[in-house]
Amino acid sequence: MEIRQLRHFVAVVTEGSFTAAARAELIVQSALSTSVRNLERELGAELFDRTGRRVVLTEAGRALLPQARQLLAGAEAARQAVAQVSGLGAGRLAIGTIQTLTCVDLAGELAAFHREFPAVQVSVREAPVEELIDGLRAGELDLAFLAPDARRLPDGLAPFATWQEDLVLVTAPGHPLAAAGRTLIRDLAAEPFIDFKAGTGLETAVRRLAAHCGLERRITCDVTQIGLLVDLVRAGIGVAIVPRRIGEAAGLPCVRIRQPEPGRSIVLAGRAPRPRNPAAGALLDQLDRLDRFDRLDQLDRLD
Repeated sequence: MEIRQLRHFVAVVTEGSFTAAARAELIVQSALSTSVRNLERELGAELFDRTGRRVVLTEAGRALLPQARQLLAGAEAARQAVAQVSGLGAGRLAIGTIQTLTCVDLAGELAAFHREFPAVQVSVREAPVEELIDGLRAGELDLAFLAPDARRLPDGLAPFATWQEDLVLVTAPGHPLAAAGRTLIRDLAAEPFIDFKAGTGLETAVRRLAAHCGLERRITCDVTQIGLLVDLVRAGIGVAIVPRRIGEAAGLPCVRIRQPEPGRSIVLAGRAPRPRNPAAGALLDQLDRLDRFDRLDQLDRLD
């Protein structure tokens, strides 16, 4: 059994298909399929049910998954220890992020990181909050930008940075609210809303705001991509509540919401007390030098 085979097996589970896993591992699909087949042959059991169109773990596959993740985490820790000694001349950095991140220029920060540490391979996963938390816990992610559903992070995770994002109502150009420039929550009861996917940090923040103000939104459409949400708002299908920078970047009217003025917290989290991966530590230090966030020393400072 080889570490490479276990990595390919976990990649199929994480990415949801052999095709996506091969793309993530930067190899051709036939090579990845052969690697998994060899692993199955060595273990004497099939790990995936290939009879349907979806990739489904067999009982043997489910039994192997936690062990494989543990072995891969151990192997990665060994690699990172060597990389640390050699001054990050090698290694990997796995970052998770919510889709609607606007408080950090992630592409710009990763570009700056790459210029300083070009030999470190960076992987970025965009997913709902719970999936990112699971990735942190499993050791698949070093850091993740979250919009947590609770005031405190789950045990074993620590906040390394926090931001506050303003939320605004976006409308189609020419909408009556666009001219007013501001609105009260209670005045939105008759408006059709376009909602983001349930389970995302944005959906949670908007749902909480509506519940707090007693607003029963009329959802006419829900989507999983923020770009599509913006296009639907522009087309006049409904209004939506989004981070201000998303509305401004889209060129849509941004209507200020009063009583209360909405916002949400974004947290950069990792495993406590500090990432063991030196590449993750280097990224945190880079952000700290740029003075882009306030470090948190205690979990209860999220309250």
